[in-house]
Amino acid sequence: MTYMVDREQDIGGGVTVGTAAELVGVTVRTLHHWDEIGLASPSARTSAGYRQYTEADLQRLHRIVAYREAGLRLDAIRAVLDDTATEIGETLRVQRAQLANRIRDLQQLDERLERMGQAHERGILLDDETQSEVFGPDWDAEQSRQARMVWGDSTQWAQFAERSASRTRAQWQSLSDAMATVQFELGDAVDRDVRPGSQEANTLVERHREVFSNFFPLTRQMQVCLGGMFESDPGFSAYYNGIRVGLASWFRQCIDENARAHGIDPETATWQ
Repeated sequence: MTYMVDREQDIGGGVTVGTAAELVGVTVRTLHHWDEIGLASPSARTSAGYRQYTEADLQRLHRIVAYREAGLRLDAIRAVLDDTATEIGETLRVQRAQLANRIRDLQQLDERLERMGQAHERGILLDDETQSEVFGPDWDAEQSRQARMVWGDSTQWAQFAERSASRTRAQWQSLSDAMATVQFELGDAVDRDVRPGSQEANTLVERHREVFSNFFPLTRQMQVCLGGMFESDPGFSAYYNGIRVGLASWFRQCIDENARAHGIDPETATWQ
């Protein structure tokens, strides 16, 4: 490719840095930087001493731009252009391999973002049949979707969704089993008339908080609020009393007593 040179302004047989930048599609600042690091410098001068880019200089600039657009670093471009020992084909193959890795990473990132978006909308990313298999035949998959309508704008829902997005079926199964174990132990404690506020009751409350925190971080104050909901909400109350008659009220009392043992007044506890 041959470039027309303005003979009145470019007596030295080249073009100014501004013209060169325009011709190769980069900024003047970029050309100055390449000049400073010795990657590409103007090799001609006008009669007044101004440096100019010759046609050969422009050809080099175009090659630099082409390799830069292919993703090569400037040091790699310098080696390709100046080091006779550098095999261009091998350099490009390495670059393609690196690009393939980046594409794979971006695809994985896109998949994670998609799952996070779905989790924020749906909660649990298992189909209804799988949820029944994991959580039991009495599980209502609609509960998760309804929960978003109530809690969707809360920090806790965001935390729940973030964790749900990366959770596998096996992990959900493990969590479901852990929660079932806690509920079995709670029912057994009711059968044995374990006293709220006792060491055993407090241990069960802390175990419940530990397992529940797999959904989102649960403070003791928040657990007090949940305990009140377990007793007062018809759905929760029916669920816990279905495990053992009176479990909902007993568990609420246990949570309150454990909170008191940690300096929290259940009457003033808030969701924080």
